[in-house]
Amino acid sequence: MFLEFDKFQGTGNDFIVIDNRDGSLLELSPKQIMHITDRRFGIGADGVILMNSSKEHDFHMEFYNPDGTKSFCGNGARCAVAFAQRKGFSMGHQCFTAIDGEHNFQIQDSVSVHMKDVEKVTHFEDSRGFAHTGSPHYILQTNDLTTENVLKWGRQVRYSETYAAEGVNVNLAFVKEGNVVEIATYERGVEGETLSCGTGATACALYFADKLGMENGCLNVQTKGGLLQIRFNKSHDGGFDNIWLSGPAEFVFSGSVEV
Repeated sequence: MFLEFDKFQGTGNDFIVIDNRDGSLLELSPKQIMHITDRRFGIGADGVILMNSSKEHDFHMEFYNPDGTKSFCGNGARCAVAFAQRKGFSMGHQCFTAIDGEHNFQIQDSVSVHMKDVEKVTHFEDSRGFAHTGSPHYILQTNDLTTENVLKWGRQVRYSETYAAEGVNVNLAFVKEGNVVEIATYERGVEGETLSCGTGATACALYFADKLGMENGCLNVQTKGGLLQIRFNKSHDGGFDNIWLSGPAEFVFSGSVEV
């Protein structure tokens, strides 16, 4: 079977996007996903997105990690919106659904996706923390964002007794001059470093916003693949709401792949 696809990237986070509005693909198997995302024997990507039809929304995004597991992906969601615009989807609702429910979106100079509310940012000892922003994220404060350090800490935390069963994404992060958050991310499912992670950028921004006592505003997050912006409000219960993830989402190329 051959699949037609477009490849998109958002700050270096790249995805294979497939138009499945006709419902011809009920599901992709882990073996098929692993083949498509393999950077040597397949196309190569940080994930695969099936764009399914929706009666009450503009589309439903089905996101697969490279190991075949499903989750929500912030940069993947922004690339899905860019794909829908490129393909001429009817987008009167300005809203799509994903594994974690509804998400509004905006297309201006950049592509913005409304993220789920975050009930709590947890702060651990030794300048570490945790936040669930559609995917679970562990944050470790350090200014050593080398790939070697990302892989060392990423594997150590992700495969620790606490997180081994469900998995966790691990972000190394620090705040530099001008309140710019700089991060590097080890992603579960990829089981390695990616150039960018939208849910990770959101988690790190909210972690530092909480530490800095920010009630609302916007933080720029510098990933290795580019710059993202996180807008937010501090909610009355101590969490965060009205969270928006913004940044570029760009078409790379089209093709077909046999699976």
